[in-house]
Amino acid sequence: MDFFSTQGVHAERLANNVYAKNRHYDSNKQTILLNSHHDTVRPAKGYTNDPFCAIEQDGKLFGLGSNDAGGSLVALIATFLFFYDRSDLKYNIILAASAEEEISGSNGIELLLPALGNIDCAIVGEPTEMKMAIAERGLLVVDCTAEGKAGHVAGTEGENALYKAIADIDWIKNYRFDKVSPLLGETKMNVTVIETDNRQHNVVPSQCKFVIDIRANELYDFDEVLQLLQQNLKSSIQPRSTRLKPTSIALEHPLVKAGLGLDMEYYGSPTISDKALMPFPALKLGPGKSARSHMADEFIFLKEIEEGIEKYIRLIETAENMSK
Repeated sequence: MDFFSTQGVHAERLANNVYAKNRHYDSNKQTILLNSHHDTVRPAKGYTNDPFCAIEQDGKLFGLGSNDAGGSLVALIATFLFFYDRSDLKYNIILAASAEEEISGSNGIELLLPALGNIDCAIVGEPTEMKMAIAERGLLVVDCTAEGKAGHVAGTEGENALYKAIADIDWIKNYRFDKVSPLLGETKMNVTVIETDNRQHNVVPSQCKFVIDIRANELYDFDEVLQLLQQNLKSSIQPRSTRLKPTSIALEHPLVKAGLGLDMEYYGSPTISDKALMPFPALKLGPGKSARSHMADEFIFLKEIEEGIEKYIRLIETAENMSK
């Protein structure tokens, strides 16, 4: 908020989200959202420098969140300022520095979007080496419960819920989804947690709970996946959340076509971002490298940020010219 004030930009705040619109915003025009997050994960073990201190050394900027996603955020802010005063823009441009991305919280971009008005498309800043992530996996976590009947292990009256769960887990292990994405590959399921309702070795468990972690490609919606589980598992199922859906943006979309015209590569991203919460086409794109995210001594090259600003500006200008 202080920075925008020094730049003569009127910005607003909603919870811990900060946003601003271009000076000549016109509700009759289409709108591009420039979004990245300012929150970070907790520092990883193994830092050799202060994670909360910005250190420039050998062309690198060290510090927690420098790569994920500070580099993208400052590059998008610089891009927004470049276009801010222009009165001849075909599009409106909104800049949103959002919160709670790293914890998939509900007070981040999900809270902010209704306050921004109509959005037609977005550029979501994440470290992609300025390659266009046009598809992104979704995350579906499902809690499952197998029901049995308690009894003494020496008797015959028990019905072992653990064995029922194992049969379902075996089906999950061996099932292969038919629709394979050229960008993201197969939809994958993994059972990651299991527990029974007792801790006694001589009692047949009457209930067994387990958790499925599902990473869906863009060819499946969650309703389809849940229906498949209901049809094939004897255990009851309950999705924890269906918010983080798989997403994609068409190769024919002006932003993607503009990127292709600038010789940007495209790919499918296995990681999840706030793109999953956007009900409009969104392109994930930003400076930095995903492998550096959340690591000790996190860093980004200063040159990557400079190149990111240049490419963001050229992308928007090219998309605008293609639409005229």
